[in-house]
Amino acid sequence: MTKCVLDVGNCVPDHASICSLIENNFDAKVIQAHGSEDALAALRSHQVDLVLVNRKLDQDYSDGLDIIKQIKSDAELAATPCMLITNFADHQELAVQAGAIKGFGKLEFGKPETRQQLKAVLG
Repeated sequence: MTKCVLDVGNCVPDHASICSLIENNFDAKVIQAHGSEDALAALRSHQVDLVLVNRKLDQDYSDGLDIIKQIKSDAELAATPCMLITNFADHQELAVQAGAIKGFGKLEFGKPETRQQLKAVLG
């Protein structure tokens, strides 16, 4: 069964890179949201298997960690796996403390370790 990945807060080129990474390596499709409102709406209207959240949202440069916190504090959505996309280890740690799975940075898109991290969720 095809998995669904929600990409939140990435610009067009980064979204294209994420789509390529996910769709070329897994039986999965990627949908996009730009901020917390449309991300939460997408989570309620789609069966999402993984949420990838940019550290700083492209639309307004707000903190992607806040979206992870919103998801993890909502009883209906809390079980949805989330990863923060950032190259900064301290931000990854904050995301994990908020309930996310350790994510990866944009500099790591092509690395085998990133595919392994995604495989743990997407199979």
